[in-house]
Amino acid sequence: MSQVAAVVVAAGRGLRAGGEVPKQFRAIGGEIMLARTLSTLAQTPQLELVQPVIRAEDRDLYLAASARIATKLLPAVNGGATRQDSVRAGLEALEDRHPDIVLIHDAARPFASASLIARAIAAAEANGAAIPAVAVTDTVKSVDAQGLVDKTLDRNALRLVQTPQAFAFAPLLAAHRRAQAEGRHDFTDDAALAEWAGMKVAVFEGEPGNVKITHPEDFARAEAQQAAQLGDVRMGMGVDVHAFGPGDHVMIGGIRIAHERALTGHSDADVGLHALTDAILGALADGDIGAHFPPSDPQWRGASSDRFLRFAVERVAARGGMVAHLDLTIVCEAPKIGPHRDAMRAAIARIAEIDIGRVAVKATTSERLGFTGRGEGIAAYATATVRLPWVTP
Repeated sequence: MSQVAAVVVAAGRGLRAGGEVPKQFRAIGGEIMLARTLSTLAQTPQLELVQPVIRAEDRDLYLAASARIATKLLPAVNGGATRQDSVRAGLEALEDRHPDIVLIHDAARPFASASLIARAIAAAEANGAAIPAVAVTDTVKSVDAQGLVDKTLDRNALRLVQTPQAFAFAPLLAAHRRAQAEGRHDFTDDAALAEWAGMKVAVFEGEPGNVKITHPEDFARAEAQQAAQLGDVRMGMGVDVHAFGPGDHVMIGGIRIAHERALTGHSDADVGLHALTDAILGALADGDIGAHFPPSDPQWRGASSDRFLRFAVERVAARGGMVAHLDLTIVCEAPKIGPHRDAMRAAIARIAEIDIGRVAVKATTSERLGFTGRGEGIAAYATATVRLPWVTP
């Protein structure tokens, strides 16, 4: 069985897409584009190694985007001045791993499916070099320097080429090294370089949804595509209560707040993160926090509750979905939540790996009624909106 690796090209600046950060680090549907690309590849059973290539200046952005991907991901290497240089850097980094097959994939194509990746691997094993492509449906014309139609091309012979492109590893690395030695830096994709080096490149069926994000309007279309794919919208509710006990601080919403007493109970007793965890699990119809992390189990005594929230978020990701919105309400007389609201939103967004604009934190008192009004404890209410792919029973 072939050992398969992938090089993910994420070293571009993405200037045509606009925005304050390179396009591969922007979110689509609440998920960073590069994170989605890396996650899909890492979850492909036939693929063993994923080699990211980034700009040195983007390393902090990359580390944040790749934080939850624990398997198959090799340390990122720095790219070069051109896409071709960046691919070569990724191939050089893989040489000591001795893969048989390598996929070259653009980070800006975040919708490549697992089945497309599997077809790429099979096509490379059968042919040595293969690229995904889709048929041209529009009429295509060649235009001269004066802007006049020169001729109409036969669209039946034309294809729109995508990534991942798949190759036998050793011949592709040799081709890249030869191009470097001969000063050739003008190849727009690896198939063109392989053709120049004398390799025969096969074509297999691509996917219309495997679009490349290039311009600002592409993000709007990608958001719509994401929404269409994740049409099963679920809502869950979570409620949690913890009593006060001895201590000098409370943990709420992932934030430590100085207080004359602490909350007691399961783990670090973060009432906010517990409610959010149950809300997400409720949307998935996947039990509750106590079922997955029993209070009777000593390993969870004093544990940081961000582990529970991340667990619930990962359950969503494992089903191909996304967390679309989190809404948390804290009920207490003290401490004051308002001064910490934005810090809580930022902490929750970081743990859930969603944009802060998808996190709401509110606070209220119970007008001195009930256990919260008497200052005996704190309650939290949360809702989670989750989007999942439609699954036919």
